[in-house]
Amino acid sequence: MKGRKIVLDHYQGREAAALLVDGRLDDVLIDSDHVRPGAIFRAICDRPLKGQGGMMLRIPNGTAFLRQGRGLHPGQAMLVQVTGHAEDGKAVPVTDRVLFKSRYAIITPGAPGRNISRQIEDEEERDRLAGIAHEAMEGADEAAFGLILRSSAEGADADDIYDDIQEMLDLAIAVMADAEGDTPEALTEGDGPHTVAWREWSAPEVETTEGGFARNGVDQMIDDLARPYVEIGEGTMYVETTRALVAVDVNTGGDTSPAAALKANLAAARNLPRALRLRGLGGQIAVDFAPMSKAHRKQVEQSLRASFKLDAVETSLVGWTTMGLFELQRKRERLPLSQLLGD
Repeated sequence: MKGRKIVLDHYQGREAAALLVDGRLDDVLIDSDHVRPGAIFRAICDRPLKGQGGMMLRIPNGTAFLRQGRGLHPGQAMLVQVTGHAEDGKAVPVTDRVLFKSRYAIITPGAPGRNISRQIEDEEERDRLAGIAHEAMEGADEAAFGLILRSSAEGADADDIYDDIQEMLDLAIAVMADAEGDTPEALTEGDGPHTVAWREWSAPEVETTEGGFARNGVDQMIDDLARPYVEIGEGTMYVETTRALVAVDVNTGGDTSPAAALKANLAAARNLPRALRLRGLGGQIAVDFAPMSKAHRKQVEQSLRASFKLDAVETSLVGWTTMGLFELQRKRERLPLSQLLGD
């Protein structure tokens, strides 16, 4: 099967969404009982973390950690948004830069201005979108609410864009009006896999009927992710987790030609973002590439940068260690698949 396809179904009783590219699983989202990224809370400041500049917050049924806590004091109420999943025993990571994000529009409270994605280059289209934005935001407090039109708005129906902006603006106004209070409260629950897929993915075909995972082989593809082995075409790659980090091992396999190491390492660099994304892995990542000359390192690093540039999860390429490992730091935006399915 060629092309892109989205399948919305359930996996082991949980709401789930899968993105297939040329018949291969490219991304998967599975709901969990944990707090969803994007959820918005009215939180109560609890105690500052001296030396770290952060603040511990009280949220319903738990605690949260705000990295920038300067100027805050215990007992103060504030709005925060969940940015990722917490490791066991740790506070939920949050930000005070709350966003209301949908398919075409992002409402930005406290960040005024009306902006259009730079990926939309056609001037006529930008003018059209600016007109829709002006009409949809008419009457809103320009100093209190900003707007960003996403790249997905390009070519979209004007009424759909208008309705999208209005829906997010109404939600933003309602939530911001509930910022004050003496107790922590959940104001939004965050989007589930089906909504996130609609919002973030694009494909000419979307299958929504029950049993879609089984018909398209998605169930088996997810089951296969429990294995550390990753198919890369050239050589072999294994992705394994420890308590401290994610270890990736790349080997040439049975190829003994002079170019075998470079070919395997370039293939691993192309496949690494997908392998991490599907398994929901983040934090510290150490890659042990197949032995190669230092002259080839730059080529492999360029391939890594190009691959991760297309990945939605924020990843920092740290660089090479003295032992020849390549280190990355990846945002813990998702719950590890192994932990999710073990709940």
